[in-house]
Amino acid sequence: MTTFGKLTTSALLGLGLLTSSLYADADKGQRLYQKKLKTTCGMTGAVFAAKHTQMEWEEAKESGTLAEMMTEACPEGKSFFESDKFKSKFEEHLYDFVHDFASDSGNIPSC
Repeated sequence: MTTFGKLTTSALLGLGLLTSSLYADADKGQRLYQKKLKTTCGMTGAVFAAKHTQMEWEEAKESGTLAEMMTEACPEGKSFFESDKFKSKFEEHLYDFVHDFASDSGNIPSC
């Protein structure tokens, strides 16, 4: 394989890895809620996501108050929502989950 072929293959693989981790996933957010918050919050993901409308979740994300809004919906999860791991790894996925299953979305999650 020529140097050009190796560079092209490496660039395509790197680009593929970067783009796949940049997109949030509502299904992953649902799994995160089930695994990390369902027992702590004492409610299903449907009840948690339906605490607000899609517009309210969206405004909270844009204003940077999503963690506070989630803490209002689930006060027992305050330490989780204030953690660095939430900001760095979970926030985008949980946002997509609550946005997709908000009270006015018409969708009902299976958790």
